[in-house]
Amino acid sequence: MAGEIVTRFAPSPTGYLHLGHAHAALFAWNAARAAGGRFLLRIEDIDGARCRPAFAAAIEEDLAWLGLDWDGPIMRQSDRMSVYADALQRLVEMGLVYPCFCTRQDIQAEIDRAGRAPHGPEGPLYPGLCRNLTADERGRRLTAGIAHALRLDIAAAVVRAGALDWRDRGRGMIAAEPAELGDVVLARKDIGASYHLAATVDDAAQGVNLVTRGEDLVPATHVHRLLQALLGLPVPEWHHHRLITDGDGARLSKRANALSIRALRAAGENPDAVRARAGFFN
Repeated sequence: MAGEIVTRFAPSPTGYLHLGHAHAALFAWNAARAAGGRFLLRIEDIDGARCRPAFAAAIEEDLAWLGLDWDGPIMRQSDRMSVYADALQRLVEMGLVYPCFCTRQDIQAEIDRAGRAPHGPEGPLYPGLCRNLTADERGRRLTAGIAHALRLDIAAAVVRAGALDWRDRGRGMIAAEPAELGDVVLARKDIGASYHLAATVDDAAQGVNLVTRGEDLVPATHVHRLLQALLGLPVPEWHHHRLITDGDGARLSKRANALSIRALRAAGENPDAVRARAGFFN
């Protein structure tokens, strides 16, 4: 990679950081600092129903306690909703986005009715109930104020973008296959931008040229590569690292009440010990 390496750590403040987060942050920080590059911090707080300022403050405190520093001001997604709206509007004007009025129950009922559904790496794909609604029917539902999401018409988007690939430092060149995730949601009524849209736009805005994240997000990278092509954004390299697991081999997560860095601190562990638990030894 030519030029200065720029990486980022981008947690959501929906809970306290755990060892999996520590591994991801240390991985990105080491990649940048080892090459004399820049390490950025971004707070992905667009989900107002789940994100809390106290958790955002704790993220900064826990990272500093681990010995990590970051360059420049912290980017907060909640400050950038108009930027995401502009990017979304560009995709709408390309004819690549459609409103989806389906509830989870509607989607599951259609899958059950069909007896099967195409599956992707994250489970059944959206069956496309709203993709082919007529303009009149869409207009009627929008006028009626029916809640809806905005989905990317993945087939049309792939045709427009053409064949794409991306480079992973651990895997080499990979052909992009964004259809694996189907017609992904780009925005909802209560959340103006999905992870896919916001993260892609923000990485470009921050000049990130090396995206480091867990190997569970490889499928998302296919979609992000497509969005970069559609929006004319620069293409970074990626490095998808291993996941930290518990004693049963399950991925650490907030939902599974993974042991937090804060709890380890309270139990008397020092930063060196926690970094070692996260897979990084001094």
